[in-house]
Amino acid sequence: MSQSENATNQAVGKPINRVDGRLKVTGGARYSAEIPLENLAYAVTIGSAIARGRIKSIDTRAAEQSPGVLGILTHLNPPKLRPVPTLFGGGAAAENRLVLQEAVVHHIGQHIGVVIADTLENATHAASLVRVDYDAETPVVEMEKAQTYAPKSVFGKPPETIRGNPTQALADAEVRIEETYRTPTEHHNPMETHATTAVWEGDRLTIYDATQYNFGVRQAMATTFGIPEENVRVVCQFIGGAFGGKGLVWPHVTLAAIAARQVRRPVKLVLTREQMFTTVGHRAETEQQVALGATRDGRLTAIAHRGISHTSTFEEFLEPYTVGTHMMYATPNLQAKQSLVRLNKGTPTFMRAPGESPGMFALESAMDELAYALKLDPIELRLRNHADTDPSNNLPWSSKSLKECYQLGAEKFGWSRRTPEPGSMRDGRYLIGMGMASATYPVNHFPASARVRILQDGTALVQSGSQEMGTGTATVMAQVAADALGLPVERVRFELGDTQLPRAPISGGSATMGSVGTAVHEAAQAARRKVLELARTDASSPLYNVPETDIAIEGGRLFRKSDRNQGETYQAVLTRQNLPQVEESFDAKFNQAEKKYSMHSFGAQFAEVRVDPDFGEVRVTRFVGAFGVGQVINLKTARSQMIGGIVMGLGMALLEETVTDSRTGRIVNANLGEYHVPVNADIPAIESYFVEEIDPYINPIGAKGAGEIGITGVAAAVANAVYHATGKRIRDLPITPDKLL
Repeated sequence: MSQSENATNQAVGKPINRVDGRLKVTGGARYSAEIPLENLAYAVTIGSAIARGRIKSIDTRAAEQSPGVLGILTHLNPPKLRPVPTLFGGGAAAENRLVLQEAVVHHIGQHIGVVIADTLENATHAASLVRVDYDAETPVVEMEKAQTYAPKSVFGKPPETIRGNPTQALADAEVRIEETYRTPTEHHNPMETHATTAVWEGDRLTIYDATQYNFGVRQAMATTFGIPEENVRVVCQFIGGAFGGKGLVWPHVTLAAIAARQVRRPVKLVLTREQMFTTVGHRAETEQQVALGATRDGRLTAIAHRGISHTSTFEEFLEPYTVGTHMMYATPNLQAKQSLVRLNKGTPTFMRAPGESPGMFALESAMDELAYALKLDPIELRLRNHADTDPSNNLPWSSKSLKECYQLGAEKFGWSRRTPEPGSMRDGRYLIGMGMASATYPVNHFPASARVRILQDGTALVQSGSQEMGTGTATVMAQVAADALGLPVERVRFELGDTQLPRAPISGGSATMGSVGTAVHEAAQAARRKVLELARTDASSPLYNVPETDIAIEGGRLFRKSDRNQGETYQAVLTRQNLPQVEESFDAKFNQAEKKYSMHSFGAQFAEVRVDPDFGEVRVTRFVGAFGVGQVINLKTARSQMIGGIVMGLGMALLEETVTDSRTGRIVNANLGEYHVPVNADIPAIESYFVEEIDPYINPIGAKGAGEIGITGVAAAVANAVYHATGKRIRDLPITPDKLL
């Protein structure tokens, strides 16, 4: 961490307990569906029963006469709304299609109405009484039945990138592999479903929303209702899981606000688990072709990574699975090309490590296949093709510890015990396999602001309107501020989760620590300097006229480096000045266009599996991950992030798949009984390690972010281990017993 010489690093890097831990375990943490409000009404949405067509008629008469009903809205009595741009258009909407503005149906479960009643039970019953007739059409829900087209961009890159002459290089390659890899549609399924409570007071709107982007919700509501942003307050202090699905503003948020304005009382709208599968995004299905050309000694001469994914019929969202391929390995010849198809499904969205999760499965599986073709150790193949600079832009890395991750991970995992031949390792009747894969994720920064107040009692209040994703944001921000201020961490309080606080970006892209953390660090440094200057210019202070370079701060006390006894506390300085507080703010801005370094985190994932040869059951028995993520702010919460990402990756590898009926467009397994996610019995002891990594270029606190790299490469490591155990290469996730038998 780049600390001022006047501050002592005491909190950063330590495994400090979460400051909100007690609230969580005692039930004191209030989520968006738990806000106590008087005269609260309840909204229940009506979802389309078809996946494609038009609403011919909608009969709400029986519902309107049902007990407790306060109002019903459909496309027949729509409110006036203004369009909200999506994220890539400078807005925060997940979809640019306004809710309840047309009779056209684009996907199953599409919101076609909302019922508001005095109780949830009454609203639910009334919604069941609404009768809808449709002019139904046959939906297109399979990628092979849709027309492909070129997207506008792949996260800022053109839909096709060519470096060198990959076609010729692949034709001339001494060794070549070319295979197709598939990942299914997956859904986020956090414990907390999406929930919004809306309250109008005149033309002022308060939204309690389960969101990763408080200020995005504020902007969207202000735009769609045509009111100033300062008239909208958004509050979200705790999120019960999100994984990207709560990053953008979905139609139900607007519906809650519409409903509250319609009935002139607070309205709560909570999506059901089934609606989580139809109306708030998912990870898109992908079909990826990877071709690798190499010399016989294992030097990559070409990489071609092509494929398709799906979007909705009315919106363009692209799963950028080729982004990691651009920079992962050194090769003079590369082709990365992505295409899209439009399906009668809801719009896909960000899901933990969008792009890298499915993309690294394909690339790292292909690298494993090449290693076997060359009879090379998979780690050795990767080392021979290590990119010493970023091949996509020829920039040097700000820091890169991938080689150290391979070494540390292999040592902790016991990779040297692996015998190279598939099927050569057994434990009794079970087949044992070991596999590995690389991990990567870019360093992202977004503009962020923070305010720091040093109070007269010697404590500090730090504020930013960021979100507590469940990952420990309030804890790590307090640690950063504590070290910048020279205070014990228990004397620093961090407030977040409210648009009345300084502006903060979306909690996504693993960017919160680097973005908000930078603003917190710089604001704290400025506040500390202000107090220090008060002491230096006060003739009554023992630090009067002492050069700033000769003053250190520790434990809330300013003292002379050459004489620790010559000093005083923050409390003494502010009390003598009769100041209740000293306040400073900072707006962190990052110029990505002028970057002189390529900035990425890297890691290595190692999986051991046990496969039942008779039943095809795969159990992951050990998992080790080693990562270089810059400065680790909190060892405990960072390790937890990695374990969570790995668990999610194991679900991706072995369990998760959203199944759609090709005839009707209905999701067959829209529940947690049949959409399988990992449970404790599925998960072995997971070890995660961090390589010590100093990066002076990325931001003042040296943190790269740790939210998403943990999932990347996991599915490939498991698939590679399954091949090592069985000799069967599974290229179509998830790896289920039927594919091994």
